[in-house]
Amino acid sequence: MGDTIFGKIIRREIPADIVYEDDEVLAFRDLNPQAPVHVLFIPKKPIATLNDATPEDAVLLGKVLLAAANYAKQEGFAEDGYRTVVNCNTHGGQTVYHLHVHLLAGRKLTWPPG
Repeated sequence: MGDTIFGKIIRREIPADIVYEDDEVLAFRDLNPQAPVHVLFIPKKPIATLNDATPEDAVLLGKVLLAAANYAKQEGFAEDGYRTVVNCNTHGGQTVYHLHVHLLAGRKLTWPPG
């Protein structure tokens, strides 16, 4: 599961505020939220960056996105809107090298993000 902080969360070696889990996907609240709702959705399979994803990962990555969309619907903010973000490598703002999708919601988000 990788030796990143996310791998440790998956293995329950460190605590997290988990909001969703199935056999392949885990989601938890970001420790440094950038919006009233800021949840990270991760595949349990360790994929370091989006660049490292392979065609064999396509279904898994789709499941990660669908988990985020379903969470937005379940929590009642899907209709108002939300943003999903995948950062890739240093210039893209990635700080944990385990692919993850940020789900941000709860306020009007501006563009460009920063």
